[in-house]
Amino acid sequence: MPADERGHAVPDALREEARIWLGRLALAEVTQMDMQAFKRWQHTSAAHQAAFDEAKHQWHAMKLAIDEGLRADPKATARYRQLAHGTPRAAQPGRRAFLGAAMSAAAVAGVAVVAYPPLGLWPAPGAWGADERTATGEQRTLGFARHVRVTLNTQTRVRRETSVHGETTGIDLLAGEVAIDLQAMQEGASPSFVVTAGAGRSGAQGASRFQVRHLRGSKVCVTCIEGSVQVAHAAGHKLLQARQQTVYDATSLGGVQAVEPADLSAWRKGELVFRQTPLAQVLDEINRYRPGRVVLMADARRDSAVSGRFSIAVLDEALLQIQHSFDLRARVLPGGLLILS
Repeated sequence: MPADERGHAVPDALREEARIWLGRLALAEVTQMDMQAFKRWQHTSAAHQAAFDEAKHQWHAMKLAIDEGLRADPKATARYRQLAHGTPRAAQPGRRAFLGAAMSAAAVAGVAVVAYPPLGLWPAPGAWGADERTATGEQRTLGFARHVRVTLNTQTRVRRETSVHGETTGIDLLAGEVAIDLQAMQEGASPSFVVTAGAGRSGAQGASRFQVRHLRGSKVCVTCIEGSVQVAHAAGHKLLQARQQTVYDATSLGGVQAVEPADLSAWRKGELVFRQTPLAQVLDEINRYRPGRVVLMADARRDSAVSGRFSIAVLDEALLQIQHSFDLRARVLPGGLLILS
């Protein structure tokens, strides 16, 4: 278990809670009750305090490094400003007073008006009320119901959907990625399970395997590995067969495309597979599995194509390969931060 610089053990779960608190205090309607709840959490133990101090320190170090890189790259500056102000939210009177009691001004500079903070430092507000969650790099398999296995990938948050009898009949995927395995029942009945994600619902009945991916923004990707999956959306319905995929967002439902499921399910075997994928997307994916954060400041390299198969257990080796392949300069900062420029 990692420890902070004062020797306090800081579990990964506390790190996750600290980032959520940091985001909640910076973005939400902060009331006196919120502050009291935060103080109770913060003072639970030395490890709680250390986790929050680490989250503040990480954001501060990242902000300093980004500011330095932006001063040297006008194109990156314009792109970053667009990202930072893409979902503006007006700061409420008195919020600064609450924030001042919880964290330094440097820790929240530039984020109090961003509903989806740049670089994904903490989960989006809609993903806070989860029944089950996984931390960065964690994968977990749950048995929600008979003959149903649900595997949560890294940085995934779900809420259970239950019947009147209390049986889990599905999940609401708030963020991240899940794999659903439905096994045939010996008595002849067909198990069913539904995944709600964003504006759609994906359901399967009988022996089937499918995956649902819901990352930042409103886009959701549904992939059928075996059997069939019915995708329901306000814009229509799609029936996916094995090796087929569709993507939808808040307003539209895309067509059905053929895919290679082995690549898409590689994460279940501890691998990430990329085929001519833009470097920016590759680093976004690596950031889901690697503690800390990788920030690409070389704007000219964002669309450079990357192909390869990388082990999730040794992603720093993958980053070293990427650094050398694209002649990038790396700067290592505390908290697992890596700036590539």
